[in-house]
Amino acid sequence: MMASEGLATVVTVKLGSLSWNNYSSGGALRLLSPAQPSVHALRACSSSSCSRGVAGRWSAAASSATSAPVDSSSELEWPPVPREQVEAIRSLNGWVAENMLPLLTPVESAWQPHDYLPRSAAAGSEANKAFTEELAELRAAAACLPDDVLVCLVGNMVTEEALPTYQSMFNRTEGVGDDTGASALPWARWLRGWTAEENRHGDLLNRYLYLTGRVDMRQVEVTIHHLLRNGMEMLMPKSPYHSIIYASFQERATFISHGHTARLAVKHGDRTLSKICGVVAADERRHEAAYTRASAELFDVDPDGMVRALAYVMLGKVTMPGLLMSDGLGDGDGDGGGDSLFSRFSAVAQRAGVYTASDYGDMVEHFVRRWRVADLGGLSGEGRRAQEYVCGLAPKIRRMEELAHRRAARGEPGMARFSWIFNRAVVVG
Repeated sequence: MMASEGLATVVTVKLGSLSWNNYSSGGALRLLSPAQPSVHALRACSSSSCSRGVAGRWSAAASSATSAPVDSSSELEWPPVPREQVEAIRSLNGWVAENMLPLLTPVESAWQPHDYLPRSAAAGSEANKAFTEELAELRAAAACLPDDVLVCLVGNMVTEEALPTYQSMFNRTEGVGDDTGASALPWARWLRGWTAEENRHGDLLNRYLYLTGRVDMRQVEVTIHHLLRNGMEMLMPKSPYHSIIYASFQERATFISHGHTARLAVKHGDRTLSKICGVVAADERRHEAAYTRASAELFDVDPDGMVRALAYVMLGKVTMPGLLMSDGLGDGDGDGGGDSLFSRFSAVAQRAGVYTASDYGDMVEHFVRRWRVADLGGLSGEGRRAQEYVCGLAPKIRRMEELAHRRAARGEPGMARFSWIFNRAVVVG
């Protein structure tokens, strides 16, 4: 933990109190920087239970483990994805063409990063003088941003810049991936279009941060390099059900995070940053709508399989894409108190109100309502247990959050240093 106990990085709750039937065995559920079950522990998950979307059985130690390195000498053998999942996702190709592809903006009318930054022009021209003036205005406004907002902005940008990892994740997903690299199938076209739109986010945030002169861009670039090398583990990396549910949560989380950052930017007088975060958030909102609707269609096609997959994702924790970020200086050095860089970043985001445990609880409640989980009928025994677990999760998260807030209020806030802002300290907890 950091220098102070309490809410700090996350709301921590015992899985024993949030368990679905007998599929968990203690440990901690981290709502903002979720601990990821060890891949070694997941090897113990039986092929039959994993293939049915059951939450599996992992030890308390495994459920609270973070990003322990995988033994590269022994490849993890995942159970095959159930045929019915692949058939269900492929059956939506026509639906994707009619309902998801129209949500992509045509390139000709899409915004580009250059539209929201000082515009480059030929040397000596009037436009070049305007560029210089716009740059000065941008830097003057950015000078008013507090360090905690900068840390949140860098963390979000680093996460956006790991886009190759996320595209690879979808290409591993059976029934969705772009098998040829230029497939005309609707799912493949969506994946490429989604990637193209997402690619602008990291570009825009990266250039803005560079132009401000407020952050150590080399350390930021090293962090991006590390995150791309470290990658991201998914609990069921080839399952279309898990991937689409996961994408729904992540798109909504990024929409919320960028939206909160936009409001903080306005508060501190940086309207350029507010516009930047606002346009990124709008993209994330469209993408969330696409994946959420696709999930709703899958709930209609296979309600039992999807509710069990949803419970599995919730029990396994919605692992954040930036979980394995590192600045290469040794996580836990200095005032970090042993926490990972992602944990420190998450603690700042919680305190600043950029992304909080309350936001997570709201998301769970939103998706349970949006997918009408409580109304699902014709479920198997496992499906009913999954339904009960998922429907009761949000209130429990809120109760645990209240307890964590009380504990945090009794403690002293700690400090954490970030190489991104030239090793300055930021209050956490």
